[in-house]
Amino acid sequence: MSPPFTTMLLPATPDAVAPDGSDVRVLLSLRGGSMAHFTLAPGRISIAVTHRTVEEIWLFLSGCGQMWRRQDEREEIVTVEAGVCLTIPLGTHFQFRTLGDEALTAVGVTMPPWPGEGEAVVVEGKWVPTVPASA
Repeated sequence: MSPPFTTMLLPATPDAVAPDGSDVRVLLSLRGGSMAHFTLAPGRISIAVTHRTVEEIWLFLSGCGQMWRRQDEREEIVTVEAGVCLTIPLGTHFQFRTLGDEALTAVGVTMPPWPGEGEAVVVEGKWVPTVPASA
């Protein structure tokens, strides 16, 4: 049986704080993946994390910042702003930060769907985080 059609609006307020310290608005999901909207306030640096079982694709919607990614011997910092899309393959350590006075926002697709608590593991990052650790 096919899943039903689902439609929603972006929630006005965050549903949760992600393990990296960004505000999360949970969007829709299907068997193969889930989607969420992330916001990192101006002047903030996220907590560096890696995922145990999922990989992600992010599309930045507004703001300006940087994303650090490291996997094995590969490491890079890329500038992110509206229109930039990037991947976070399984096992990648990543951290992001805002630059300027506008919040950094992105939509992320997680494959398979986000499994819940314990998926993200805090790792050593490139920068000192400025967000509180999530509960």
